[in-house]
Order: sequence, then C-alpha cells, then structure tokens
Amino acid sequence: MLKSHAQFALMISLEELFCTVDDFCRTFEPQWKQQLLGFGLRLRNRKRSLSLSEIRTILIAFHQSC
Repeated sequence: MLKSHAQFALMISLEELFCTVDDFCRTFEPQWKQQLLGFGLRLRNRKRSLSLSEIRTILIAFHQSC
C-alpha cells in the first residue's frame, strides 16, 4: 500500500524508467551480441530469470536512491 503521494510519484517514475531502459535494451542487446569476440570456447547462454532491462532498471534505481 502506498503511504504518500511522493511514493506514488516515485512508482510512476520507476515505471517510466523501466520503459526507457527496456526500449534501449531491445536495440542494444542484439548489436552487443554481434560485437562479442569469441575465443573458440563454447560459452554458456542460460536463460536468465530477470531480463537485462529489469536488472539495469534495478541498478539505476538503486544508484538514484543514494
């Protein structure tokens, strides 16, 4: 339950932050994967439980809260 209007505004900005980061990641990740250099080794490519945009949003929100 939200306790104040400020917390509600923070939640809206968090949603906007996620949408912005998600849009960025959708264009960045395929280009980034094309640029990776291989060393002739087989690399694991496991499915993550969180998407790259979710991880980045959490990191950005954490750093903004300090």
